[in-house]
Amino acid sequence: MAPPPGPYSGTRTLALVARVSAFSLGLIYGNMKLKILRAKSKSHKKAEAKGHH
Repeated sequence: MAPPPGPYSGTRTLALVARVSAFSLGLIYGNMKLKILRAKSKSHKKAEAKGHH
């Protein structure tokens, strides 16, 4: 695929790639953080349940 004609076509592509990769990295980071938080809350609930019994 040929880049679109224009004086800044190369940098525009670079900026787009950077934006997309930053976005996907943010998604991955967010998902990991959510998983960790969920795991922590689960283990906390388990510990509370054990303490009550």
